[in-house]
Amino acid sequence: MQYILTKEAPSPGGHYSQAVIANGFVFVAGQLPLGPAGPASIPEGITAQAELVLANLQAILRASNSGLDKVVSLNVFINDISHWPAVNDVCAKAFGSHKPARAIAVSPQLHFGCLVEMQATAVV
Repeated sequence: MQYILTKEAPSPGGHYSQAVIANGFVFVAGQLPLGPAGPASIPEGITAQAELVLANLQAILRASNSGLDKVVSLNVFINDISHWPAVNDVCAKAFGSHKPARAIAVSPQLHFGCLVEMQATAVV
């Protein structure tokens, strides 16, 4: 196993890695919409938060010699089902014609009051 840590994405806030590479896959930990300043930099609105989460995922995947085009599975957690259309639109823009398997689940209490969190699995 190889543990991934890049300064291009938020540092882990607990006992976990940003990502772990194993058996040709990269498993990216759940990412919140945190910028370099941490929880003080959470943008307002679901679209801005989803875009930042995907940017963080992309940075971690890049550090893992992978990318959004290699994501095979994406788990999305939103705090309200009304955010589904906006998150779907942001994902469509980010992934283009690539359509990874995906789940969207409502989780009403995301850390720091965030509106969205995403976790991904990709090939290396």
